[in-house]
Amino acid sequence: MSETFLGMAGTQWALLGAGVAAILAGVGSAIGITAASSLISGVLSEDDTKFGQLLPLAAMPGTQGIYGFIVAVLVMVFFDLLGGNVKLTTEAGVAIFMACLPTGFLGLVTAIYQGRTAAASAGIVAAGKRAPALVFPALVETYAIFALIVTILMLLGLQQGFAG
Repeated sequence: MSETFLGMAGTQWALLGAGVAAILAGVGSAIGITAASSLISGVLSEDDTKFGQLLPLAAMPGTQGIYGFIVAVLVMVFFDLLGGNVKLTTEAGVAIFMACLPTGFLGLVTAIYQGRTAAASAGIVAAGKRAPALVFPALVETYAIFALIVTILMLLGLQQGFAG
């Protein structure tokens, strides 16, 4: 690769990857929490004693935003970007950017669908059923966790490759 790719140097690509992971996963979490909370608020307006059962359903889509934040911090720490003096090659920066994409994109999508699933599961609680309402949103969470693990493994591999 040349010294820049699409007009950006390596460090800029790495920072863009960190930002994309945090922003996309955060946006997904905000949308997912809103979807769940909108329905949950209606349930609570009828029976506020169910707050403790419903709060985890409203909060679950927020984990993807946390995963995006973790990836952004890992990029900055693993590749020593906090001081501002590091110059990554363009090849390294683009590779770091690509490693951030699983958490960013899967965080966006899974948080939205987890919010929808949590909203639907709130109906279980509203109806007073004993079925575990957290199971269905937790199934969606699995894929966000897989994406986080893939991103971390790729970043670790890149860190070791660039250090050695």
